[in-house]
Amino acid sequence: MTDSAFTELALADFVAREAALLDEGQFDDWLALFDTAGRYWVPLLGSQQADPLSHNSLAFEDRLLLQLRVDRLKDPRAHSQHPRSSCQHVLQRPVVEGDGTGDDPDGGGAPGDMTVVLRTPFIYVESRGEEQLLLAGCYHHELVRRLQSWAIRLKRVDLLNPSRALPAVQLFI
Repeated sequence: MTDSAFTELALADFVAREAALLDEGQFDDWLALFDTAGRYWVPLLGSQQADPLSHNSLAFEDRLLLQLRVDRLKDPRAHSQHPRSSCQHVLQRPVVEGDGTGDDPDGGGAPGDMTVVLRTPFIYVESRGEEQLLLAGCYHHELVRRLQSWAIRLKRVDLLNPSRALPAVQLFI
């Protein structure tokens, strides 16, 4: 197996593991995959939205906000989790869209950090009680290499039809 094939396989495994942690409700372990400067972003305009600051987003959360959501999901008194929500991510194979080093001063990484951007089409199903929500779109993971592991610097979720009226999404797409 070539080095590039091994790397692509490791990256695909990382994305699959991230989705599996959400599906299994292991939110603390999922959050641990994020870099300290990591962000989770669901643009309101989908792939047409260039950045999270020039237009509203469905979600744009840093580590602190993600931790607050994880804490809420774990709280047995959380009204929105009676009955509990569950989810299933169905992923296509991730494709490497770009790679490089973290020399961009606005990228949030240290100089010399190895980064890679993956594009992964998905279907997401969230269920709570008798209700079920089905979403489709593409993930864009910006991963940074730290020591012996990858960390999520940015997880961008471009929904297929982001401008439609959505019910409250309880978990993480």
